[in-house]
Amino acid sequence: MKWLFALLLALVIFGSAAFFGYHIIIKPEMAVRAEQRGEVPEEPKVDVSLPEFQAAAQLRQEGKLAEARTGLKTFLQKFPNGLHTEEAKDLLGDVNMDILLSRYPSPEKQEYIVKRGDVLARVAAKTKTTPELIMRTNNLSGTMLRIGERLLISRPEFSLFIQRKAQTVVLLDKGNFFKRYRVKTVKLPGKQLPRITTRVAETMAWKGDKRVGFGSKDYVGSVRWIRLHTPGYVLYSELPPAKAVGTITPPPSGFGLAAADVEELSGLVNAKTAVTITD
Repeated sequence: MKWLFALLLALVIFGSAAFFGYHIIIKPEMAVRAEQRGEVPEEPKVDVSLPEFQAAAQLRQEGKLAEARTGLKTFLQKFPNGLHTEEAKDLLGDVNMDILLSRYPSPEKQEYIVKRGDVLARVAAKTKTTPELIMRTNNLSGTMLRIGERLLISRPEFSLFIQRKAQTVVLLDKGNFFKRYRVKTVKLPGKQLPRITTRVAETMAWKGDKRVGFGSKDYVGSVRWIRLHTPGYVLYSELPPAKAVGTITPPPSGFGLAAADVEELSGLVNAKTAVTITD
């Protein structure tokens, strides 16, 4: 046992000597030689953007959505290539959708009072929006309207920007970033043009292998697709294997997204929605 104790003692002594020798003699000498060669040591980067990002995130947690939206937009303008830019984009998308799909007051929403003879589709056409957006904004459980009912109406001018290689679908409002969705699967036939300009052809809802219409009892919880005018381009719901049993077979080509994302998008677009597809 004495030899083991002696060995440990020697390791401690020589290890301490080596440690202090490196930090007291060798490391300073290396720094001096590097300075003589003109090598300037890189200073650790300070994340100056973090406090502003955290402040905007805190506003959202406190339910101050308008202030959070303003803070995130300012943040992205100030730090377009910052360490938290991607997080800020995702958070801004969530905040934008929180405001849009609720009765949260905002300048872009206008009040509409339901009149005799009004039905949801007619109100949507009159106000240039979609029936589903009206329902979700006003937390309506059905399509029936009551005379005198006060609805909040948004008139976004949405377009879609799809990036095949980056596998993203970006929702734009009047050309400005609104929200980003991530594509899970890309299946496209043959060689593709580097840039395609098209439009939404139709939104589709499936219950099992049957199509269902908006307002029907089977529409809630249905599987959504968004078909574009360009052949082979469909935004479809990609379901996990357990939920895919008994549902419609995915199209042979298109973009597979999370089912919740396609459901959300299908209530925001219509046949006038412009779509740009690039590499």
